[in-house]
Amino acid sequence: MIRVGVIGTGAMGQNHLRIYSEMEEVELAGISDIDQKRVEFMATQFKTKAFTNYKKMFLEGLDAVSVVVPTKLHKQVALDALDAGMQVLVEKPIADTIENAEMIIEAAKKAGKVLMIGHIERFNPAVIRLKEIINSGILGKIVSISTKRVGPYNPRIRDVGVILDLGVHDIDIISYLYGKKINSVYAIAGANIHSFEDHASIILRMDHNFAGVVETNWLTPHKVRQLTAIGVKGVAYLDYINQTVQLHDNEWIRKAKVEHSEPLKNELKYFIDCAATGKKPNPCGEDGKHALEVAMAAIRSYQEERLIEVGK
Repeated sequence: MIRVGVIGTGAMGQNHLRIYSEMEEVELAGISDIDQKRVEFMATQFKTKAFTNYKKMFLEGLDAVSVVVPTKLHKQVALDALDAGMQVLVEKPIADTIENAEMIIEAAKKAGKVLMIGHIERFNPAVIRLKEIINSGILGKIVSISTKRVGPYNPRIRDVGVILDLGVHDIDIISYLYGKKINSVYAIAGANIHSFEDHASIILRMDHNFAGVVETNWLTPHKVRQLTAIGVKGVAYLDYINQTVQLHDNEWIRKAKVEHSEPLKNELKYFIDCAATGKKPNPCGEDGKHALEVAMAAIRSYQEERLIEVGK
């Protein structure tokens, strides 16, 4: 039995609570939030203990913790959890700066603890199936992957712009599907309804002739989550929401078999397995750092109106 705590009871934190409470191999030992009324309500709902100070929750003998707080707080909370001997899942993005991400990664290595980053789309059944299809060679060499992740603005998101909130999902998935690091970024973006950017078009380059394109915004009145992978032998169209993958080639249009399931449930089950066995998770801290580096490079690119080399 793994004793787990959740820090943060916002929308995503509540989903972590719901899923952990349903897992037979998990004991939800506590939840923490600075909002006393909210955390006490959640504790009653999920039959666990409430804490307004997460360090006091650590005294409950936790094995693992989900860090589901605003991005700017990730570093301190994650460092405290690792220092207290916990296996740690940090929601994406890993941190608000590259330096803070590196501090979290180093702390996990020093403590010898699991550090997993919550890039949830890696656990979407459609993405898992498309990765298998790409690896099988059915589509031939993949030369371009483009994504569209758009929809209305959620007022709860105030500390980051659309690139770090939404675009980072597809930055990670494009790198994951190619199995390659992203080398350079060019982005066009702007702010209309938000203090940070609320729309962005991002071009990614891997090696010399592999491309990725991310379109994201908080301006579209309806939610769209789609990906297109173009290979020399065919094209795959993926819908994240409907969890479908359709393959087109010169002769056929085929629908891949995808077993539908909740991505977050898959992710947390995987995290608990890593926490129990100590195996290195995928995505790990370095994966989270790379996605953050690319997202930060995209932000620099639109601000400076030029191509940015990742990591430079």
